[in-house]
Amino acid sequence: MRIIPAIDIINGQCVRLSKGDYNTAKIYSNDPLEVAKSFQDHGVEYLHLVDLDGAKSQGIVNHKVLETLATKTNLKIDFGGGLKTDQDLKIAFESGAKQITGGSIAVKDPQRFLSWIKSYGAHKIILGADAANEKIAISGWLETSTEDLIPYVANYMTKGISDVICTDISKDGMLEGPSIDLYEKMIRELKDIKLIASGGVAKLQDLYDLSAVGCDGAIVGKAIYEDRISLKEIEQFILNAPTC
Repeated sequence: MRIIPAIDIINGQCVRLSKGDYNTAKIYSNDPLEVAKSFQDHGVEYLHLVDLDGAKSQGIVNHKVLETLATKTNLKIDFGGGLKTDQDLKIAFESGAKQITGGSIAVKDPQRFLSWIKSYGAHKIILGADAANEKIAISGWLETSTEDLIPYVANYMTKGISDVICTDISKDGMLEGPSIDLYEKMIRELKDIKLIASGGVAKLQDLYDLSAVGCDGAIVGKAIYEDRISLKEIEQFILNAPTC
């Protein structure tokens, strides 16, 4: 299972939210590059970079941060937040994203999202399927849609999508453990999904539990920043993680 640390950006700074609430933003670093390099130094290969400014704006905002991290580290970066137009997507890939995560756009403008899959290939596109009570949430989690999580993901999988990031918003930033039962259900019902779990990871055992149910990856954010899981422990997990 891939370990994917998260860097969420507001005003060029690394922050974390609780349950997606912008009013809870806590700044952890003014230097995203320093944070990214510390991940790389401990054997991490992947990074989940979220433009929180972009998520509630009209388009991508923090592409310069993406460009800096992509050019000054070897991390494979997936980028999300503010991707609303074809130009936004072009900027993200030109700034160094290996993949992009489409969340709100896949709900609000499915034809555009499908065109991105066709233009760039499904391997370059991650479906961001963030949920509250198994309903899809959008717009930086400021809105809840009427879409049911599993049928919604299943529909996009028929269009070629296999990589899916799912955050249970009730768990995000709360350090109370991930939604193991939800992820187990998704993996059971959605054949061939490459599920990336996000939200709630609080201790090292959570990573082993996510690996055991068959998650392809796990995004880790606040647990690292709050020293609940050390980068040394992350490094050892990467070296010793069991094969699912």
